[in-house]
Formats: sequence, C-alpha cells, structure tokens
Amino acid sequence: MIQWVYERSLKADCLDEVLVATDDVRIFDAVRKFDGRVMMTSSSHQSGTERVAEVATRIESDVFINVQGDEPLISPKTIDAVCQSFLGDEEFLISTARVEIFEMSEIEASDNVKVVSDRNGKALYFSRHPIPYIRGKEGRHFKHLGIYGYRRELLKSLEQIPPSELERSECLEQLRFLDSGISIKVVTVKDDSVGVDTSEDLERVRALLENLIKDPISGW
Repeated sequence: MIQWVYERSLKADCLDEVLVATDDVRIFDAVRKFDGRVMMTSSSHQSGTERVAEVATRIESDVFINVQGDEPLISPKTIDAVCQSFLGDEEFLISTARVEIFEMSEIEASDNVKVVSDRNGKALYFSRHPIPYIRGKEGRHFKHLGIYGYRRELLKSLEQIPPSELERSECLEQLRFLDSGISIKVVTVKDDSVGVDTSEDLERVRALLENLIKDPISGW
C-alpha cells in the first residue's frame, strides 16, 4: 500500500520530491526495498501533522504536502490542486481537499468526515456528522479527503497551538486549527479516494484497483 501511495505521489507535477516519514522499521524496510526515499522520525508524535513538522526541521521547503499512507487511490490531480491553492494566496497556512458525495450511506458514515466551506473556499467546519443539515430539497454534501498542505511557518508554530474541545469531541485534528482562528483552504476536486482503515476497506480498494488497472483508457 505504501508503494502505491508513493508512486501515485510521484505522478503529481507540483512536488519537488517525495519521501515516506515513519517511526516503524517495517515501513522503513518496505520503502527501501522498492528504492523509495524514507526518513525515520520520532515515535512520540500524536498525529501526521506532528510527523510532518519534524520533517520540516530537516528539509528546506516553503510548503509541505502530507499524503497519508493509507490512501492508495489518491489522485495526482488532487495533490496538485492542494499545492496550487497556495499560489498567490498568503492568507492560508493550511490547505486540504474535498469531493462531492451523493449516496446517503456515504453521507451518514462517521468514517467519512464532511466539510462545509464558504464561497471563497475557506473551511467553516468539519464533522463526522452529516453537514449541512438539509431542511429543504436543495443541498450538497462534501467529503473531506485525507490530504493536507502546510506552509513552513505553520509547522514551526505547531507546538504553540493547543488542542481544543471540538477536536477531542469529534476526534478531528483539523478542528484545533479552526478553533485557534487559523484559516484552512478547501479545494474541490473530482477524484474520490478511499482511506484503508478496516479489512473491508482493504478489500474494496483491491477491487477498485483491479478495475482501474484493467481499464486501458482510464488515464489512471
């Protein structure tokens, strides 16, 4: 799975380099086996953001993109969209992505984090609950995808941003930033991705990958 994510990330146009940051020697050895770049990090990190912050102390870059290792279907176009959202817009220190969803099973699933944003793409709230509540006949739901972009200055100040009650309530780290008044840019993309959190997710992704590989005109 790590190799899938790594190779998908290499296809993005915006990245200068791709590396895997881990505290697990098994992952380290797996990446070395397929000749990928990998960095061992502290085992004390409580989140992926903290791990990226450590990487930022060892690598020079203005922007870091955190592509989670359990997202083998991540689209290079999504990675590029998150990267490009920083161009010419100094307001945002964090960027992420969303995709529209339509099935009620997806909308109601607590594993699918939903996000609402204003007309300028500024995140208003993230929740495991279906948001917004649609009282009338019209409304749209968007799923938050597991990818983040960070400016270096945000990562350098991470330790000064305290956990929040909302973050603990929903178990969503991004609410810490909103609760501290830090704006998050949300870009809308067309390609969905499936995070692998359970054995059922794994089987679903395997089936999707098999279909994508067999399709010669998918462009995947």
